[in-house]
Amino acid sequence: MTHRSLTPSPLSTAPVRQRRKDARPQELLDAALALFVEKGFAATRSEEIAARAGVAKGTLYRYYPSKDELFKAMVRENLSVHIAESAAQAAQYEGAIAELLTQMMRAWWAKVGHGNAGVVCTLMMLEARHFPELARFYVDEVITPSKTLIGGLVERGIRSGEFRQVPLEATVHMLIAPMMHMLLHDHSFGDLDGCGQTMSPEDLLDAQLALLLHGLLAVPQGT
Repeated sequence: MTHRSLTPSPLSTAPVRQRRKDARPQELLDAALALFVEKGFAATRSEEIAARAGVAKGTLYRYYPSKDELFKAMVRENLSVHIAESAAQAAQYEGAIAELLTQMMRAWWAKVGHGNAGVVCTLMMLEARHFPELARFYVDEVITPSKTLIGGLVERGIRSGEFRQVPLEATVHMLIAPMMHMLLHDHSFGDLDGCGQTMSPEDLLDAQLALLLHGLLAVPQGT
C-alpha cells in the first residue's frame, strides 16, 4: 500500500543520542505511520516501529503500551485536534454560516488533504473493517464530532433563515463525502493514465461548495 497520497512526513535523521526525550513520541508516531503505509497495520510489528525510530522496543512501550494505542495517538494528533479547533472557531463565529462552512471546508482540506492527517484518514478507511475496535474509536473520535459540528452549523443556518429546510443528515453527508472520495480516488487511481484529476483538489472543493451552498441558501418568495 504505497502511494503519493499516503506518503507521511520524512523521519528525522538526527542520531539517536542527540534526540531530546520529548521528541521521541513524535518520532515513534512518524515511524509507525511510515510502516503502516508500507506494510499495513496488521503486518507491522512493534519491534519494527522501534527499529525504524531508532529506539529500543521497551522505549516504544513506555510511550505507547500497544499498537492500537499508538494508532489512537495518531488519530488524536492529526485529526481530533483539527476538529476541536474548528468547533472552537464555530462557537465564536457570528457571521453568515455559508461563509464559515466555506472557510472551514477549505481549511480542513488544506490540513487533511495533505500530509500525515490525510494518511491517517485514508488508512482508517482502508483498514476499518478488519479492526472493529479501532473503527469504533475512530467513529467516536472523528466521524461523530465532525458530523455534529457540520450538522450544528447547518441547523444554525436553517434557524436564522439563511438556509432553507433541508434533510440534515443527508446534507451533512454531502458536505463531508466528496473530500473522502478525493482522498480515496487519489490513493487508488491517481497514478493511472486518464484517471488523475484534471482539476486541483482545491478547485474541485470550491465547485462542490458552490453547488451545495446554492442548494442550501433560502430563495426569497417570488424569485
